Amino acid sequence: MSGGRILLRIFSHGKSRVSEWFHSVQTKNKLKTDPISGARTVFNGVDSKTMFAPQNIPLPELAPGEILAKVRLASICMSDVHTITGHRIEPTPSVLGHEAVVEVVDHRRPESNLAIGDRLTFSVADCCGNCEFCLKGLNQKCVKLFKYGHAKLSDGSGYNGCYATHIILRRGTHVVKIPDVISDRCAAPINCSLATTMAAMEHVPKIKNGRAFVQGDGILGLYTSAALREHGFEKVYCSGTRLQRSKFIDRFGAIPLYNDEVLHEETNKIDIVVEVCGVSSVVNDGFRMLKPGGIYLFLGMVHPHSQLNITGEQIIRKCLTIQGIHNYAPRHLDQAVQFLAKTIRRYPYEEVMGPTYDLPDLPAAMKLAIGKQYGRVLVKPNMVN
Repeated sequence: MSGGRILLRIFSHGKSRVSEWFHSVQTKNKLKTDPISGARTVFNGVDSKTMFAPQNIPLPELAPGEILAKVRLASICMSDVHTITGHRIEPTPSVLGHEAVVEVVDHRRPESNLAIGDRLTFSVADCCGNCEFCLKGLNQKCVKLFKYGHAKLSDGSGYNGCYATHIILRRGTHVVKIPDVISDRCAAPINCSLATTMAAMEHVPKIKNGRAFVQGDGILGLYTSAALREHGFEKVYCSGTRLQRSKFIDRFGAIPLYNDEVLHEETNKIDIVVEVCGVSSVVNDGFRMLKPGGIYLFLGMVHPHSQLNITGEQIIRKCLTIQGIHNYAPRHLDQAVQFLAKTIRRYPYEEVMGPTYDLPDLPAAMKLAIGKQYGRVLVKPNMVN
């Protein structure tokens, strides 16, 4: 290669870097001189005169380590449904919503490779990284834990939830870039349901000719069915209460189970049972189906109405292992993005998502979500510049 060509390549590369730097400086100067206003839907509590109230207020300046992001698309988790129906108590006033795909507007993480316009998913839990639980890999139990969509407005920036045009991600929040192959519709629930599935799969061993039973046909059940199949399980059953979801269960690699006949046939034959339905009455079926040495994973019963009618003998005689999984650690978010990118064309992720509502129509979106007709109902904020 001639010296002239080498100089040209160096000049072109340098010009690109300068252009990127100049764009970054322009954006930062614009943010300082022309503050962005954001819109958010504030949840005032189930007993308030106005449950949801729209607000438009300027966004605060970023602190070191924080990221300002647009909420491209949010999805309604069932925990939000439980909150607005009074089955779960959250501090108020607040901005609900923790599942979303976001886009970087600005950030104060100079050591990172983040760029304006990057699509991200983010950890639901912000953690310190240094406490006993973080060091054990249980970051979701950090002693300084903060959870998006579950915090009072006064706790931090006031843009702590996803039912808003913007969100400010804290210093200790793990973020992962979304590959182009994953659409916003598929990306929105990554940072709750799919990442939690990855946390559960950490407790699932490789079993030759393995058989599994997933209790629950919601989006967590479908993700778990696919994950078990990808993990090499020969047969995966998935039970639920909605026959219209049978086609999705089958397409996510599992066998729909809506009657007791198969339950009896599989007694003492199942290696892994995964509870994701939140209903404690199914647990005895799970114990009956597990073979000696089997594993029972509890994910869904994260509420006080989950008393179990079991005996120690049921566990001891079969030498069973019971494991609870609540939320996830940063590594599981990485795994979730990798899993979705790898399997995006194998399973109908797009099709299980329901309709999309604008932010002002959040009450109507919540009403539809309560009916559990879709894996997820989506919310697209109207951007305010």
